[in-house]
Amino acid sequence: MPPKNDTFLRALRREPTPYTPLWIMRQAGRYLPEYNATRARAGSFLNLCKSPDFATEVTLQPLARFPLDAAILFSDILTIPDAMGLGLEFAEGEGPRFRHPLRDESDIAKLAAPDPSGSLRYVIDAVAQIRKALAGSVPLIGFSGSPFTLACYMIEGQGGTEFERVKTMLYDRPDLLHRVLAVNAEAVTAYLNAQIAAGAQAVMLFDTWGGALSQAAYLEFSLAYLQRIVQGLAREHEGERVPVIVFTKGGGIWLEHIAGIGCDAVGLDWTVDIGAARRRVGDRVALQGNLDPSVLFASPAVVQREAGKVLAAFGRGHGHVFNLGHGISRHTSPENVAALVEAVHSQSRAQH
Repeated sequence: MPPKNDTFLRALRREPTPYTPLWIMRQAGRYLPEYNATRARAGSFLNLCKSPDFATEVTLQPLARFPLDAAILFSDILTIPDAMGLGLEFAEGEGPRFRHPLRDESDIAKLAAPDPSGSLRYVIDAVAQIRKALAGSVPLIGFSGSPFTLACYMIEGQGGTEFERVKTMLYDRPDLLHRVLAVNAEAVTAYLNAQIAAGAQAVMLFDTWGGALSQAAYLEFSLAYLQRIVQGLAREHEGERVPVIVFTKGGGIWLEHIAGIGCDAVGLDWTVDIGAARRRVGDRVALQGNLDPSVLFASPAVVQREAGKVLAAFGRGHGHVFNLGHGISRHTSPENVAALVEAVHSQSRAQH
């Protein structure tokens, strides 16, 4: 049964909507004082992710503050490699690390896709619990990291690197990297299908590091595996279509390629003009994006002005889901988020 507010799902299907729907990447996060309070109660970020009760609580927090048009599962993209036994840790102020990164051929040979109903059960339970708590108000988005982005963390052992180990493997031993990517694609497909079965009404693939590749490497080592996942997903559940969004940060030069893999929508970062992107992909896919997150450091009046520019660039018609071009910063004022939501909802009506 569709949610009471289904503008997000209709926009992904490029159907008419009364206004441009809006959600924000990382909308449940450290810019909200209530999130920080819940995280303190949980004791750690991993405890927050691994408790369906806490995950439900923080997923709903931004919806209580702002009239957003979708909820997104609170979790982390590194749940899959953690379930593979790589030993995920979050050191305060340092980001994620793995105790057992993939450094030799024997480790890669032993790598296996986890069963979502086993070591990832806490995520699937959270999806079901959040969907129930939403009570049909807005749609729930499930998500995963892309195979290449997961591989970057799994091989480097941490974030914030220049991808020396990954790229050395890519050029020196492409067979090993393809093995990691194939297992990751199998794992992500099963994981997202389990989220869909538990109640996710749309899913998104975050290819955070795909933009670090050359075009040839992107097509072979990232996009090909994204396409494999899209082709393996359940695209309908309980009689309703389940749209798929693909977002490659830094992937603006490959929009036509991304739009051709069978996804319903392409996410754009802030370096892309959304009007030009729309002309390039035509009516093949919806577009999601793409305000620079740093705009939210300015005054509410500036936030409203810049949101209007993105809406005007997209132009009249349907198929636009407004979002930031990447995750919201922890230093953002909630007042500015409120200004953004109001601006998008009010200003976009004239374009529909």
